[in-house]
Amino acid sequence: MSLFEDAVRRLTEWPAPDEVQEGLREEYLRHLQSHPAGMWKACKDGHITASALVIDPGGERVLLTLHRKLRMWLQMGGHCEPEDTTLEDAALREATEESGISGLTLMPGGPVRLDRHQTPCAWHLDVQYAALAPPGSLEQVSEESLELRWFGYGEVATVADESVVSLTERSRVLARTG
Repeated sequence: MSLFEDAVRRLTEWPAPDEVQEGLREEYLRHLQSHPAGMWKACKDGHITASALVIDPGGERVLLTLHRKLRMWLQMGGHCEPEDTTLEDAALREATEESGISGLTLMPGGPVRLDRHQTPCAWHLDVQYAALAPPGSLEQVSEESLELRWFGYGEVATVADESVVSLTERSRVLARTG
């Protein structure tokens, strides 16, 4: 199965938690239907991206990156690469590369939420996951970041935009409910 096929399958099967997320899910599927290259950065009409919010082992904090180009506090994530076979692979690869933490595991149940946002290269149709850091893990700043920092759930709204706040809140709910 190709990454494109995996994305279509994942998005088709994903139970959106509300009407807004359902609308984005349908938009992503329409985009892929009309853009066979819609997984790749070269698709200037927009492309699927994958990201993951890294949660500390105790479940009390999240790791955000001060993105070098965008100068915003964000979750780890970015463009899909040819070696990615699933959206989960892409999200986990991006989270590992950008956090420097090996041994991350995605929370079960698939994507946490979807977020469509404009970037300098094109529209990003982001499929967002949550990843748990293993005990004793240490973060390391990558070349894509200016800084990495752990934030308590209540602190995220003071540094990040609504997309990151929504991802954090939804991840926290899902982590509590198991």
